[in-house]
Amino acid sequence: MFRNASSTDLPAIITLLADDPIGATREVASKEMDQAYLEAFAAIEADPNQLLAVAVDDDGKVIGCLQLSFIPGLSRKGMWRGQIESVRIAASHRGGGLGAAMIEWAVEQAKEKGCGLVQLTSDKRRPDAIRFYERQGFVASHEGLKLDLS
Repeated sequence: MFRNASSTDLPAIITLLADDPIGATREVASKEMDQAYLEAFAAIEADPNQLLAVAVDDDGKVIGCLQLSFIPGLSRKGMWRGQIESVRIAASHRGGGLGAAMIEWAVEQAKEKGCGLVQLTSDKRRPDAIRFYERQGFVASHEGLKLDLS
């Protein structure tokens, strides 16, 4: 089952984001929640063009997450885009189709919002993730660049 994340889900979400070699260098999963995460969650929750979602098991435990941003644009005749980010599935639930179902759910959310396309990026150091997204129908049609401002 997929649902909007609540603030009580934050520790589980941060743990998921930190649960790989790349995420472990960027995230701080500790008992005491970093204020930056709380502020980011509040901003996401207040923005109608943001959707932070979690996948939960039958017991209500968070086992997956993603963020979907709805982006208005002038190009392509004013088309809206859905931007998927921060996709994670708990290691204990990988390989069972949850990730594919979660992406399919996110694409449906974007369609319902009126988006004409869904886009995402994946770190080049995550070749398995890139293959996964290609299996979901995503095409590497553009070259992505980032500028770190930290």
